[in-house]
Amino acid sequence: MEKLYYSIGEVAGILDESVSLVRFWSNAFPKFIKPRRNAKGNRQFTAADVETFKQIHHLVKDRGLTLEGAALQLAADRRPVDRSVKAIESLKEIRAQLMEIKKNIS
Repeated sequence: MEKLYYSIGEVAGILDESVSLVRFWSNAFPKFIKPRRNAKGNRQFTAADVETFKQIHHLVKDRGLTLEGAALQLAADRRPVDRSVKAIESLKEIRAQLMEIKKNIS
């Protein structure tokens, strides 16, 4: 079962980035990421927010777009970005499985 909300630390772990970068992107993309705040004031992100973070990560880190360019790409059409992110995740999972098989064979 999928979680309803993710903490900023969990999102940073999923992206393999720092908490400060996740916080920065959360503030830089208010049109796309709208965190909920708990009673203590901590940001809580939905699964949709996590997917948006993955798309931002792909656009900024992998494709080298600026924050403005990433925002324009997300606003224009998210489907190609979403497909790219899902393909990369699948390839990473396949690689992990192959590495595990290689480890077991050796």
